[in-house]
Amino acid sequence: MDVYEAVDSRRAVRAFSDEPVSKEILERVLAAATRAPSSGNLQPWHVYVVTGEPLAKLKRRATARALAGDPGDDREYPMYPAELTSPYLDRFSAAAAQRYQALGIERDDPDRPKRIAALNSEAFGAPVVLFCYLDRAMGPGQWGDAGMYLQTVMLLLRAEGLHSCPQVMWTMYRKTVSQTVGADDGLVLYCGVSVGFEKEGVPRLRTGRADMAETVSFIGV
Repeated sequence: MDVYEAVDSRRAVRAFSDEPVSKEILERVLAAATRAPSSGNLQPWHVYVVTGEPLAKLKRRATARALAGDPGDDREYPMYPAELTSPYLDRFSAAAAQRYQALGIERDDPDRPKRIAALNSEAFGAPVVLFCYLDRAMGPGQWGDAGMYLQTVMLLLRAEGLHSCPQVMWTMYRKTVSQTVGADDGLVLYCGVSVGFEKEGVPRLRTGRADMAETVSFIGV
């Protein structure tokens, strides 16, 4: 798979099979991803790879919180700006409507928040979740570095025939995650990335993207 195909085929998959992912593949991907760029070569990320019974236990605990209507732990960073304006709000709304309709969750369902949280806390059935942390001393530049690292990981997963779903949702249950992985208080949870093989027979959702002209300006060309 060449890099263009990996970029085009990467999407947030929300239905994984229970087929296990070998440690050998995960090690190969994560070893190659160490080449991801970072300002000053700080490589500010720390990743915990969770699978097997520890992941099953974490899913059970997080799902119990979700179904109980637990609003989650205090956020350590905002997922989005307090007030989104156009065109960002338009893109967000359109993607959310597509995503949850595909999952069979209607907008007017009174249990919609619980159902969404429960699906997320199950990692959509993925057999592996990568939890990415950063040192609390890091600033906005290093958070950008972590994004480049995770994109590198997700593209390498595609090269291995695997899919992924980045989930900031896990920050809602950061204390439960930290109890599982043993992260100390000096680290902040950036997100989780669910990893696995896509489940067969499930409708595939590809959310739209803004036209390049909306986000790119050529100067001097």
